This record gives sequence, structure tokens and C-alpha cells, in this order.
Amino acid sequence: MSNPKEKSIDELLQNALIPKEEQPYKVPENWVWVKLGFVNNNIARSIEPSKFVDEIFELYSVPNYVLNEPEYLSGKEIGSNKQLVLPNEVLLCKINPRINRVWVVTANNFKYRQIASTEWIVFSENIGVYPIYLMYYLRTSYFRQLLASNVSGVGGSLTRARPKDVESYPLAMPPFQEQIRIVNRISSLFLKTDEASRFIEEAKETFELRRAAILDKAFHGELTRAWRENQKSYYTVEEFLEKINKFSTKNEKRNKKFIDQLDSSYKSKLYKIPDNWKWVKLDDLIESSVYGTSQKANDDITGIPVLRMGNITSDGGIVLESLKYISNECAEIDKLDLQTNDILFNRTNSYELVGKSALITEDIAGKAIFASYLIRIRLHEKNKLATYVCAFINSYFGRQMLLSMATQQVGQANINSQKLASIFIPLPSEKELSIITNYLKSFKERNDYIDSSVTVENNVNELKEAILQKAFRGELGTNNPTEESAVELLKATIQS
Repeated sequence: MSNPKEKSIDELLQNALIPKEEQPYKVPENWVWVKLGFVNNNIARSIEPSKFVDEIFELYSVPNYVLNEPEYLSGKEIGSNKQLVLPNEVLLCKINPRINRVWVVTANNFKYRQIASTEWIVFSENIGVYPIYLMYYLRTSYFRQLLASNVSGVGGSLTRARPKDVESYPLAMPPFQEQIRIVNRISSLFLKTDEASRFIEEAKETFELRRAAILDKAFHGELTRAWRENQKSYYTVEEFLEKINKFSTKNEKRNKKFIDQLDSSYKSKLYKIPDNWKWVKLDDLIESSVYGTSQKANDDITGIPVLRMGNITSDGGIVLESLKYISNECAEIDKLDLQTNDILFNRTNSYELVGKSALITEDIAGKAIFASYLIRIRLHEKNKLATYVCAFINSYFGRQMLLSMATQQVGQANINSQKLASIFIPLPSEKELSIITNYLKSFKERNDYIDSSVTVENNVNELKEAILQKAFRGELGTNNPTEESAVELLKATIQS
């Protein structure tokens, strides 16, 4: 900034203000648009920590930003190119991909020297701008986009904002008391959104625990115990298996290929189920299993969508996001068709995610095929069995059986179709299966409703951004139009 003695206040004021035609949006009459450089009194305060080897410093650097606290290091542990920072100074990260992270240095009675790496642009405390107000403004999507749109360097990981350019960027500057009111209002609203977020997350965690408990009860027969006790007729699983066997005998070729992969000791780990249930191999219920296509997919939406492992959720659903496509002329399309109540099994993924499975619903059937890391399982009596079997595969006990057979290599785990077919399924009678299936469907519908209603992180972030947008347009209901214009505040700032 030029020396105030060299130019008149009016000249300096003219240089400080953003011309009307360049102002980003309309603000209240007693606000002004000012260049950031004119509200920053920062004077470079470089320091070589190595000259103070026995002194403890508080280092602000990008990696420990997420901890919301500085890192305590001795001078001998810190490299060069550091700058001293003072309480109430605002730090703005200038390097991608963390560009526009903002931090206000908090007062700590100067217990240790506070220093920052050169990754930060430092805004010193100024009589015209409340530090936390500036922090919130620098966090808006408007300023983030502005900062990221003008960078130097090559490659996304090396680009950085130019401090000289940042000095020319606009700041919406209201009267000082209005800045404080805005900060208090933002803080109050953010506190409420964070409380809502915590409440929703706790509710979802509780729901997940309840889901796990219900699945456990369903597959132990506890969910339908009262129903069984009230039945005058005795339903047995054997009648249901006879139906299934009529289909499976027609498919002897597939059955001959099956080689049991589950450790024989697992039989002793099978829990007790009701007397009229039976543990059966999944292989006994499978009509066919097919691996997906390895053909390279693309972004041409005129083709047919290819479901991949990322499209399967951990709770047995399918999300139609980030889709890829292959040509409708692909010879494999007929073989890889998806019908209602087919099951897609994720055979290769990280150890934590491998084996997740999803049910094909009517809205997806016939409209997509699947990629090579997925296996399509088609069951005998699939309209009766698929919901129950898919839920069991995703249950704790089902996953434990699967993971006991997983092979791992270079960070990925694999469970092939033979291993999948080797797991045991606790099978009830056809009538009881129908009751359990209806309950599982109802429960999943409620779960899907909750998930669609409360996508917590996105909703909270969007709400916070909406609050910031209103705040810096003077739309939070805090502005007092009778207050002295911020022009007078800017004049005092320029003269200071």
C-alpha cells in the first residue's frame, strides 16, 4: 500500500474501493466493496527457527489444519521459510488442493512464538475488519472459486494463488458493529446445523445398530418366533426344498462344477436355528452364476449402462451414479442381462468391502449389465428367496463366512463364485420365509427413506454455504441501515 502522506485520503479511498461495475453483487447501502490489500496491515515477519533451536514454536501448517490446532515443535525440528504470526491474524492457504482453507490464529497469552509456513497468506488484525468476519468471508464458495480461478504453476497439485493478485480481490465490508452481529449470527446458525448433524448421525448409527439386530433376529428365527408358536399347522422347510430340488436337478451340469470351499470346521460354528429350519449350501439354491464383462466401458450415454462395484452400497442397494457404458452391439449383453431379484455380488474389492451384494429391483432390471468385478447370482425360486438370501450375505455372520475364504493380494481381496456358493444359509419354511422377506423389505424401505431424507454431510455443507451467502449480502436480518457507512471505517483503516 502507498504511504498515506503521498496521496490524499480521497485518492487512497478511490484506489481501495472496487468500482461499481466490478462489484460482484449488490450489498446494503452502508456497506462498501473494498480490495483486500487495503484492509491488511501485514508486514513480513520472517524467522529462521533454526536460530532458536531450544525454543518451542507453535507451527501452523496445512497438514495439521484439520486438527484445528497448531503443532508444537522445537526450533531444530522446523525448516526455514517461516513467518511469525500473531493472535487474531487470519491465515489463508494458497496452495492446491487445500486452497482456500482459512484459519484464525487464537490468542494463547504468547506462551510460545507462533509461526506459519509459507503455504499461508497472512492477514493481520485491522481496525476496520473483524478477524472472524474475514475468516467466514474467505470461506465462501464465491471467494473459493475466485481464488482457484487465478493460480500459477503446472498441475493440480502444484498450483497456488498469487498473494499480489489476492490483494486486489473484493471484500464486502459492512460497518464494524454489523460485522460482529453477522459473525454472532453465523456462529449461532452453524451451531444449530452442527447440533442437527450430530443428532442425525447418532440417529443413523442407532438405526444401523437396530438394522444389524433385526437381521440377526431374522436369521435366528427370533423375529418370527411368536408367529410359529401361534400356527395351528406345522410348516417345514423340507417341502420348500423339494420345490427347489425340482429345478436344481434340471441344472446338473452347473452342480457338477461345484467344489465346496468352506472349511469343514465351519459347520461347528453354525448357530442353532428353529427345528423346522435347515442350514443349506447356497449352491443348492443357485440356478446360475455369471461373471460380468471385462470389455472397456466409456462415457457414451447412447450405450447400455454397466454397473460396477462402486454402484453397490453396503446395505444391499444400487446407486446409479458415475455410470459407464458399452455399445448396445456388445455380444455379451444377452448373457449379462439383469432380471428383477437377481443378486449382484462384489467379488473383488478392499477386504472391508469385498462381498457386498445388491438386489436387482424392477426399476433397474433390463436396463443395465454388469462389470467383471461383479457376479450375477440367479436363484431358483428367486422371487421368494432373493431378498432373504441377499440380506443374509450382507449380514455379519454371512460376511464372516465369506471373509474366511477371501484371498488377498496387493491391497485387494477376492471371493470367487465357488466360495460364494459354499456358504451356508439358514433356510425357513416357504411360509415363514415370506413373512421374514416382507419384514425385511419394509425395513429397507424405511432405511432408504431415512438415507434419502438426511444425506447429512452434503445437506449441512449446503446449508452452511447458504448461510454464508446470505450473510455477505446483508440478508441475515442483522443490518442497521442507520449506522454510519463503512466508508468512514475504511477511511480510518487507510489512515491507520
